[in-house]
Amino acid sequence: MRTTTRRTPRGLIALGALAASSVLLVACGGGSSTSTSSSAAPAESSAAAETSAAPAESSAAPAADGLLAQILESGTLRVSTDPAYPPQSSYDEATGEWQGFDIDVANEIATRMGVVTQWETPAWDVITAGNWNDRWDVSVGSMSITEERAQVLDFTEPYYFTPAGVAVNADSDIQSIDQLAGKRVGVCGACTYEYYLNRTLAIPGFNFEFLVPEDVEIVTYDTDTTALQDLKLGRVDAMVSAVPLLEEAIKKGKEIRLVGDPVFLEPLAVAVDKSASQPVDSLVAELNRIIAEMHADGTLSELSMKWYGVDITKGPGA
Repeated sequence: MRTTTRRTPRGLIALGALAASSVLLVACGGGSSTSTSSSAAPAESSAAAETSAAPAESSAAPAADGLLAQILESGTLRVSTDPAYPPQSSYDEATGEWQGFDIDVANEIATRMGVVTQWETPAWDVITAGNWNDRWDVSVGSMSITEERAQVLDFTEPYYFTPAGVAVNADSDIQSIDQLAGKRVGVCGACTYEYYLNRTLAIPGFNFEFLVPEDVEIVTYDTDTTALQDLKLGRVDAMVSAVPLLEEAIKKGKEIRLVGDPVFLEPLAVAVDKSASQPVDSLVAELNRIIAEMHADGTLSELSMKWYGVDITKGPGA
């Protein structure tokens, strides 16, 4: 998605102050039923080839067994993601092209594994529920590490941290987050934003403050994009989503605006199904090795600047 010059999202300017006080989770609402789309050759998707930073010395790759061995043998990494979650991920039916930050990250991971990507688009609640029945190998879809999800999924270390924010229609009377009391607020169903509004969100090692009033009426959607549509139609008074997604919507002409500063940060990671038919330990180890390498050689920072106009890969306190 962005090869053109873009302004720094105003919601992201508050990241520095927010990172010192609160953090966490993940976003995204899911797509439609599972479907296989085009795969991209690793050489075409490599961001490392474009960066001037010298790559960090790679750590030794883990012994390939279980699901990792199966992926390497097949030459294909099957990745689940959301086809309607720009700028993280989106699919252009007219051109048949995938684009976005998560898309570039997944392609780069595949490149460093020596395989190609194959995209799958299951619904978000299906991805987070685990028990994938070997329909895809990993989720690279801006997923946060919650205690509930960690019961069925194995997570890598975070590859980036994104702010969650509140949006209202441009002509709304709502000027502050406390004015959401008693209002209808849209969110993606079974995602961390819903958990945040329900005040049930728990992420090991992270503490944060529930800033949205407790008495809001929560309205859930299949994707954040659908929630945006209903916000425009006045079916909800506000919505909570990733600030980059909301900024992208504003950039594309949606008459909405952000209210206040981001309400929390989300640590986002790659996920693997614990119930896969093949052992996943070596795959998780390899993913962690590659993500650490991409942090160290600047690839993740470069991709963040490309898509968001600011580096949000460092995490709180960095």
